[in-house]
Amino acid sequence: MNDNIVIRVEGLTKQFGNFVAVNHISFDVSQGEIFGFLGANGAGKTTAMRMLCGLSVPTSGHATVAGYDVERQPELVKRNIGYMSQKFALYDDLTVTENLRLFGGIYRMSRRDIKLKTRQLLTELNLTNERNAMVRSLPLGWKQKLAFSLAIFHEPKIVFLDEPTGGVDPITRRQFWEMIYRAADRGITVFVTTHYMDEAEYCDRVSIMVDGHIKALDTPAMLKQMFNAPTMYDVFLALARQATRG
Repeated sequence: MNDNIVIRVEGLTKQFGNFVAVNHISFDVSQGEIFGFLGANGAGKTTAMRMLCGLSVPTSGHATVAGYDVERQPELVKRNIGYMSQKFALYDDLTVTENLRLFGGIYRMSRRDIKLKTRQLLTELNLTNERNAMVRSLPLGWKQKLAFSLAIFHEPKIVFLDEPTGGVDPITRRQFWEMIYRAADRGITVFVTTHYMDEAEYCDRVSIMVDGHIKALDTPAMLKQMFNAPTMYDVFLALARQATRG
C-alpha cells in the first residue's frame, strides 16, 4: 500500500482555544484503498475529516489530498474529492434526475458527460422508472445508494464517506459496501467513518482515534491479532476505554 499515495498527513493538529481536538496525527492512504477512520464521539475524527476535505484550516502540521495542500489549496482539494454525509447528501425537493444535473454542474462536468453518466447511473441503480420521482419519496436505502453514486459522479480520486450507512437495514448496508468495492476497483480511494464495527472488517486498513490521537492503525486482521481480540468491536472497545474525554 506504499505506492500512489493520495492522502498524506504529517503532524496534523487542530486546536480550539486550549482544547486540542486533533493532536499531531500522521498517516498515508494509497490509491484505491478503503481506509476506515474510526473513533468514539469526541475522539476528533470529524474535525480531522473536515481538515482533509478543505473545510477547516489546520492549526499546525501538513496534509495533502489528491496532490493538493489542504491549507493553501482548499478549493482544489474540494474539486478533486467526493463527499457524502449521513445528514445531508441529496436535495429532497428535487427529482432524481434534477439532483444528478445539479451535482454534475457543481462538479463542472460537461452537459454531454452529465447526460451520459445520468443514463448509466440510473440503469446501474435500477432507478430508470424513478428518474422523475422526488427524492423525498424514495426509500432510505435507495437514497443512500443514490447519494454515494452522486459523490463519485465526477470520478474523483478520493471519496469521503461520513457514516454513510446510518439507519439502513443490514441487506442495504451490504449492497452499499458492494458499491464501495466497485469504486475502489476503479481506483477511487474510499475514506470512510462508521459506527458499525462489522463494516470496519471490510476496510483494507483501519485507524482508531482516541482523545485526538491515532492509537492504532493497521489491517483489521493485524489489529485483532495485536489486541488478541476476536472482532473489530473488541479492538475498538479496548481502545475506547482509554478515552478521558467523551
